Amino acid sequence: MKVLLINGSPREKGCTFTALSEVAAQLSKNGIDTEILHVNKGAIIGCTACGACRKEGRCVFGDEDGVNACAEKIMAADALVIGSPVYYAAAAGALCAFMDRVFFAHGSKFQGKLGAAVVSCRRGGASAAFDRLNKYFTISQMPVVSSRYWNSVHGTKPEEVLQDLEGISVMRQLANNMAWLLKCIEAGKAAGVVKPEPEPRQFTNFIR
Repeated sequence: MKVLLINGSPREKGCTFTALSEVAAQLSKNGIDTEILHVNKGAIIGCTACGACRKEGRCVFGDEDGVNACAEKIMAADALVIGSPVYYAAAAGALCAFMDRVFFAHGSKFQGKLGAAVVSCRRGGASAAFDRLNKYFTISQMPVVSSRYWNSVHGTKPEEVLQDLEGISVMRQLANNMAWLLKCIEAGKAAGVVKPEPEPRQFTNFIR
């Protein structure tokens, strides 16, 4: 079993990475393989809703900034953790642009994979950013893993994050809960429990 953890911070080894590393370390203690992928490495184009991915099966811009490669890693993993710093009570803009394209082009393939969000902030806005990231999971039939509080840490530097004892504890509990659910799913598969078949999509709007 493997969990992919996405670091959406422009700072590769900053506060968000510190929180994700705590999750990854605890997952490893539970016998789960992990990989932390840093995706916010430069300019990232937002989704233009061109619809080309519906024909091509991939984002047509994705080879330029790693969107399709990331999607392949998600499909090969059993669970996904998305981490972000908090900017103006929201997730990082570049990360949202990246994940919009990942999920618009590939989200239908993620059904049944576990999902969790982790946010890092100096003081406020964490719950709004946390809610924003969870939307990716709930639209894609991905069970959301919780902890004993909302998954956030506080601090302006990695060493300050490590001083947020409650936040760090929340990260470890999140990892323990995710490991337990992954093992439950594995046991279910062994017992013959299969994922539910999705109904055909019905696209409507408020006009028709």
